[in-house]
Amino acid sequence: MKNFLKYREIWLLAAIAMLIGLISTRFPGFANPGNLRQVFNDTSILMILALGQMVVILTRSIDLSMAANLCFTGMVVAMLNAAHPAIPIPLLIVIALLVGLVLGAINGLLVWRLNIPSIVVTLGTLTIYRGATFVISGGAWVNADQMSADFINFQRAAFLGIPVLSWIALLVIALFFLVMTRTALGRSIYAIGVNPTASVYAGIDVGRTKFIVFCISGMIGGLAGYLWISRYVIASVEVANGYELNIIAACVIGGISIAGGIGSVGGAVLGALFLGIISNALPVINISPFWQMAISGSAIILAVVLNARGERRQGRIILRKAEAA
Repeated sequence: MKNFLKYREIWLLAAIAMLIGLISTRFPGFANPGNLRQVFNDTSILMILALGQMVVILTRSIDLSMAANLCFTGMVVAMLNAAHPAIPIPLLIVIALLVGLVLGAINGLLVWRLNIPSIVVTLGTLTIYRGATFVISGGAWVNADQMSADFINFQRAAFLGIPVLSWIALLVIALFFLVMTRTALGRSIYAIGVNPTASVYAGIDVGRTKFIVFCISGMIGGLAGYLWISRYVIASVEVANGYELNIIAACVIGGISIAGGIGSVGGAVLGALFLGIISNALPVINISPFWQMAISGSAIILAVVLNARGERRQGRIILRKAEAA
């Protein structure tokens, strides 16, 4: 039982259940399966983005440009769709992934080859990608009436009663789970976060691995670009402005350590779901959006404190074992 409770995902899942229970006292219909499916669907994009950010944070890095990547890529595919509505949606998604990959690779190369701290690199590219969005669009918006019906409706279609957007999120979650638990890349990502120096002696190319994780986060940002624009049916320079904070918050609440090396796919997903429940629930029970920010901020601080205490506790245990030896 003690080993069971040490997993942060269990505590976070319990916190989500308690949160749903509290909300249900004010809004009984919130816990209905149909409504919970809708909450999951509404949170799908944040889950996807949190997973992309997770692999970066696990390597002791951070990607502040994910939302700007989303904005730029979304504008590219929206303009392509407006100009050439006959382009198949799967091809547009591939284009979004490739554009996002290029943007992520730029971040990765600057971190890898020039050894610039990731927070500096991505803070700079955040502004560059936002500016590039303005340049290619001329400051104009792409509205719903300029987008094709297929572009808008693809992710809204349902399969087995579940929207395609939710299926895409589930597929991304499954892929990340396999990569992080069943591949050498996943093991290398964790190893770098735990001890970069030891990873070099173990034969891991730290720089190249960091480049790969930035490419992954870039592709995730590109995918989210199409999903966001087709869901909210508007493309502009202001799309997802400041959303990088939500992405990082989802990771931190989910137990992803900013110090690297600690965290899981399940944690990132549950952290995003926690924020999604808050954003969906507070308006229907007539609580101000300012309280939503306060609750989210409090959850982040609490998560950081718990993460820090857990990491210190692990360090003391290792030290005791070493002394005993």
